Amino acid sequence: MADMRPLREDLQATLHARRDLGPDYEAALVESFVERLDATIAARVQSELHGHAPSPYAPYSPPPPPAKARSGAGHMVVLALGSMALGVPLVGIAAANAGFIGLLVALVAIVAINVAGAAAIAHR
Repeated sequence: MADMRPLREDLQATLHARRDLGPDYEAALVESFVERLDATIAARVQSELHGHAPSPYAPYSPPPPPAKARSGAGHMVVLALGSMALGVPLVGIAAANAGFIGLLVALVAIVAINVAGAAAIAHR
């Protein structure tokens, strides 16, 4: 808060001067205070632009860095779990309805999907 003390003192001095001088000088006093405030803000912006420590009175914090994309291994795990979750019931249904041929078709389809997915992930 020591950073704000001169600005508060300027504001208090302006208010005291306004009481002493009356409303006739109000516009000039406000203009003078606004110029000092503007100069203070400009000095803070310049110090931040030139790499000095950020002001504790900054209006916002910088946004967090973007989240990392999943690695190829992460995508592969998702693909494997998804194919198992969907593949087990499909293999059961295919085997029950079409016998051994249905079982082979379902397993070949699951293997083909996993190979294609692994190849796509590897080419990223």
